[in-house]
Amino acid sequence: MRSGEAVLASKLCQEGLDKYPDDANILCLAGEALIALKQFDEARSHIEKARSLYPHFAATHEIFADLLLLEGHFEKAIESYRHCMKLDASRLQLNDKIKRARELIRSTAAAVGSRPTIAFADEMKRAEQFSNDGKPQKSENIYRDILRRDPNHVEATRLLAQIAAAREYYEEAELLLQRAVRNAPEYARIWLDLSSVQLKLEKHFDAVHSAEKLVELTPEIAESHISLANAQAKANLTELAIESYRSALRIAPKHPGAFMGLAHQLKTIGRQQESIEVYRQNISVNPRNSEPYWSLANLKTFRFEDEEVEAMERLLRDHSLNDITVVQLCNSLGLEYEGRKDYDRAFEYFQRCNDKQRESQTYDPIANEVMAESIKEVFSQQFCAQNQGHGNTDPAPVFIIGLPRSGSTLIEQILASHSQVEGTHELSDLPKIVRSIARKKRQGLRFPEIVKEFEPRAWRKLGDQYLRSTEKYRSGLPRFIDKNPNNFIYAGLLHLSLPDARIINARRHPLDSCFGSYKQLFASGQPFSYDFTELGEYYLQYQSLMDHWHQVIPGRVLDVDYEEVVADLDTEVRRILDFCELPFEQACLNFHETDRAVRTASSEQVRRPIYSSSVNLWQRYESHLHELIEILEPLLLQRPPDEQPVSIRNHASR
Repeated sequence: MRSGEAVLASKLCQEGLDKYPDDANILCLAGEALIALKQFDEARSHIEKARSLYPHFAATHEIFADLLLLEGHFEKAIESYRHCMKLDASRLQLNDKIKRARELIRSTAAAVGSRPTIAFADEMKRAEQFSNDGKPQKSENIYRDILRRDPNHVEATRLLAQIAAAREYYEEAELLLQRAVRNAPEYARIWLDLSSVQLKLEKHFDAVHSAEKLVELTPEIAESHISLANAQAKANLTELAIESYRSALRIAPKHPGAFMGLAHQLKTIGRQQESIEVYRQNISVNPRNSEPYWSLANLKTFRFEDEEVEAMERLLRDHSLNDITVVQLCNSLGLEYEGRKDYDRAFEYFQRCNDKQRESQTYDPIANEVMAESIKEVFSQQFCAQNQGHGNTDPAPVFIIGLPRSGSTLIEQILASHSQVEGTHELSDLPKIVRSIARKKRQGLRFPEIVKEFEPRAWRKLGDQYLRSTEKYRSGLPRFIDKNPNNFIYAGLLHLSLPDARIINARRHPLDSCFGSYKQLFASGQPFSYDFTELGEYYLQYQSLMDHWHQVIPGRVLDVDYEEVVADLDTEVRRILDFCELPFEQACLNFHETDRAVRTASSEQVRRPIYSSSVNLWQRYESHLHELIEILEPLLLQRPPDEQPVSIRNHASR
């Protein structure tokens, strides 16, 4: 470190921590080296661990304060320096550091024409303590009081925006941050927060602009380039995002987040081999990072080398691993052993993954059942008949609904290969619009009850709002796809608000559909998928709701079975195109040749010609699926005997 060799220092520290993971001095040195490399997130993890294990070790508080100073938290840095001096009065250099922090406070305040932040130090400190204690309302009151006395107080404005964002009041947060950035255009942290909020609002190009300002102010910090890359990726500026992630890696050659972002973008546009190389580079420099292993396994078409499998299994023997690492490694090994046709061993890892993942999920199966029954009650045949004819008749949207892992990405790829159809991705616009309508109505009223208060013009307004919201994903083609499987609960709402839109229900054998979800580790959402009982019951509710839609809005939803598409691609493609009133195009049969970004877990699978190896894959695991089979029995009995589990066939024969 003293000779300026921060990279070598970091490497040596990592080797030391592999042997002595709780050593205070090595943790502090690792943090110091990573700060020098501007890898602040990694530095923080080492420093926080040292502070937690050794709260009276002065060095941890000094290095923590150094990090706070670099991040712009000047007052917090002063507090940490002072605490360090109480622990070790011999650290006289801390006086200079405190003096430097005070100079930064004064210079920042002067730059924005604001009273020095230190003038409100006590109030700000109290507000921070309330936030730490989980009392954001009290923090908010303090920040608002400060702003009444000093409307240009930048930090109070920023932190008030932070509270608003935490409550998902993103519009308010954006307005506050825009005011703060006008007062302090050189304060990089505000641009970072603003970009983040704009991404939440799906103002992707505004988020890119804010992140570009961040990079201008802090070009030497890898996280700034990563923020820009994340915004560019959301704005579908994939090539620019790739270059921004590469810029981050030039600054911080071991940054795991930059590696992951780069590899994901390469995968999205079909540069699979390059993405594999980047994932493997990430493992090489961050061998305890499980995410690149999981991302490789999630390609579905990738096979690990024996040495890589051994490395994952060796990591799993470390009982100090956090839960997400265990979950990702188990899922990766489950997929790998499935690829090797060792199905019993694969299931062991899938089960271990899901048991651990379910512990972190919030899911109420009773609430879900109540919601499904309420939807059927509200959207009765009479209600749909009385309210039809008022929506927006634009035929542009094509909704692909269903359950995860049921072939929806394949249908999307087929349709997106047509010259008149825009492929987007799993859009969240419709659920957000429904939630926003509920918030504007009287409190306590949610979907589906909220629609009972709709006047006839409200259906048109809802359709208009959806079409405006989704304009940002379109380039001018007549049709576009919204492939959010969870929209199956909104089929009746779509029929009334967008009566000429097309709705396609992607279906699959119940056991293949359910087990496909069970072995898929979702980045977010789908909390029902990690327990066989909850998964089976969710499938029954989904099927019951789809049966309801076919009854109350007949002919409005087209069922497309994955197995039928695999068995007779030509017939099914023509049936789908006829339903969408689109002329046949050969490109739809050659869907795997279509060059487009695909952002789902099936991205690599739909870049291959049609294959049948996933049909009836559940049969390989039948001995492990008794619980799921028992729940799904009413549906399984309706299928042909050769598509039923042995236990059900035997029961039926008796």
